[in-house]
Amino acid sequence: MDWEVLEARVLEHGRFHVKFADGLEGTVRFAPTAYRGVFAKLRDPEMFRQLYVNGYFVTWPGELDLAPDAMHHFIKESGEWLLQ
Repeated sequence: MDWEVLEARVLEHGRFHVKFADGLEGTVRFAPTAYRGVFAKLRDPEMFRQLYVNGYFVTWPGELDLAPDAMHHFIKESGEWLLQ
């Protein structure tokens, strides 16, 4: 799968870099409005820094994860996926 995540690392609170199996790389950024629902926990910088790759997902403790196919799509279009 081209959108399989190989690496992810936090750049700063609310922003991380990701690399996919097909070589595509880019960033994911959380807008202030994205920290709601299950993602409210990520408002805490310590929690956000616990990001890791689980299989082909970017995830955090508590089974919080992002859809890798959507992430790949938006990064391919513009180099960044802004979550709002």
